[in-house]
Amino acid sequence: MGVAEIESAITQLPAKEFAELMAWLQEYCQRAWDKRIAEDLAAGRFDSLMAEAENEYRRGLSRPL
Repeated sequence: MGVAEIESAITQLPAKEFAELMAWLQEYCQRAWDKRIAEDLAAGRFDSLMAEAENEYRRGLSRPL
């Protein structure tokens, strides 16, 4: 099934089923995002950003939220 077929099927969903699909897609996207962040963190892709933030904190350049 291609994207065009999926798009067509979505346009034919009743409102309740469309809402259920949207909730599922949101949850799916959130899980995918969390997985990507965890992979990037494990691979050290945030190390320099975290070090920079810690350095700024130690120098007193941060403030409470």
